Amino acid sequence: MQPLADRTALSVVVPAYNEVGRILGTLDGIESHLARGATRYEIFVAADGDDGTREKVAARARRDTRLHVLGSRERRGKGFGIRQAVLQSRGDVVGFVDADDKTPFSEIDKLLPWLEQGYDVVVGSRAAEGAAIESPRPLHRRLGSLGFALAMRLLLDVGGVRDTQCGFKFFKGDVARELFARQRIDGYMFDAEVLHLAARAGRRIKEVGVRWRDDGDSRLDLVSGNWNNLRDVLRIRFGA
Repeated sequence: MQPLADRTALSVVVPAYNEVGRILGTLDGIESHLARGATRYEIFVAADGDDGTREKVAARARRDTRLHVLGSRERRGKGFGIRQAVLQSRGDVVGFVDADDKTPFSEIDKLLPWLEQGYDVVVGSRAAEGAAIESPRPLHRRLGSLGFALAMRLLLDVGGVRDTQCGFKFFKGDVARELFARQRIDGYMFDAEVLHLAARAGRRIKEVGVRWRDDGDSRLDLVSGNWNNLRDVLRIRFGA
């Protein structure tokens, strides 16, 4: 791969459901880091919700042609928003990061070299060697996530990835667009579906430990949320 600075190289997608208080700070962090390397980039904010997030990003986008905003008042799902943005992207590298900045954007520097070494998908992980959990989730959420992850791996081939749900993943651009063109899950299990599609297609997947901190703002209900997630895993497994 050519050095990123030599081309319009990087597309970053930021899903943001009602994140008006944090979104500009997150964008500032992304742009500040990329400016250090003179990387040519584009950023898509997939902003569903009605708290003004979308409008705030749109106002900035009018002054910055590298910034694009998608979304609607209706909550259509994290997977839906990221899929729409990826399919509009042009970067030779495409990735997504959460708007709550749980993984600092600077951790991208750990992932990009693996794409240059021939991997197709590089996954930020809270479980791989080198991960640093600076502020852990409450115990009951960790136990619930562990149990769900074990059940999911019995049903899906996710390329051996232990932490499928960390919202910090990067792809070769053509691979991202090919996978997301086939991806159908609109909710949280879209990560698992994309990894399942990648593994089934023989794509090379690398899991890399990253820094991560919990902010206490979970949008997932442990009972109804995990039931919906299990239903989506079964849809992925059986192609429903």
